[in-house]
Amino acid sequence: MSYKDSFIHYLQVEKRYSKHTILAYEEDLNQFIAFSELSKSAEWNEVNHQLVRAWIVDLLEGGQSNRTVSRKISCLRSFFKWLLANGKVEQNPMLRIRGPKVEKRLPQFVKQSEIDGARIEQLFASDFEGIRDRLMFELFYQTGIRLSELIELKNKDVTINSIKVLGKRNKERIIPIGQDLYGIIQSYEKLKPAGPDSQILLFVKKDGRKMSSKFVYRKINTYLGSVTNVQKKSPHVLRHTFATHMLNNGAGLETLKELLGHANLSATQVYTHNSFAQINSIYSHAHPRGRKK
Repeated sequence: MSYKDSFIHYLQVEKRYSKHTILAYEEDLNQFIAFSELSKSAEWNEVNHQLVRAWIVDLLEGGQSNRTVSRKISCLRSFFKWLLANGKVEQNPMLRIRGPKVEKRLPQFVKQSEIDGARIEQLFASDFEGIRDRLMFELFYQTGIRLSELIELKNKDVTINSIKVLGKRNKERIIPIGQDLYGIIQSYEKLKPAGPDSQILLFVKKDGRKMSSKFVYRKINTYLGSVTNVQKKSPHVLRHTFATHMLNNGAGLETLKELLGHANLSATQVYTHNSFAQINSIYSHAHPRGRKK
């Protein structure tokens, strides 16, 4: 087994990275191998920072964005850290590598006024598919779960006041739900068709089979188009919306971190940028010296 294959196996088994992340790492490593013309595992010890910098220049000149190149550098950093820790190389060329500057990209979200004014229940039909689609929409907005987490939700993971979610790296978390949301779940379950996946999974298509990511994405994209004019209309935008509205209405960062399933607080702090306008508005109206005249 090559060093690359051993590293990918390590990410799968020990780090428990998602399939999407594994494929991205494998693609990035294959690109570097092709550029550097490495053919044997032993040659990794000969990789120096000049070769890595030449690869970075080649990527940028080829039209890759700073963000994409930074992700590829991060992959190579992780790989060489693993190589060094396992005695496969004697030096880490990535210690002398700096990635291109990447501007922070603020998450897109739907304004609370748009959500409140949309009369969500009127967007959906009253048959099985309509209620299922409404439940998906409400779960994304009211719990902030990821697309992959929604697809894998099991019947047994739902209680009258919470859902149990299996997140990244198989980390479980419990998210509270309200009575209205549980009522939609009950209405959906009454109409849920029998099928090969219905007895285990909460969400299925009308033939009782598991939904795909593309299927859910298309559904949410269509419904969001009736609610907002934000450029991107996806389940992740509803996750961002959940987080932003929670902060705007008084939730703490630590609480939000746990609800979103973030590994560290820095991932959650990005939402404070979206919330600053709301905080500024509250200050302007509430503080005696800050009130607008």
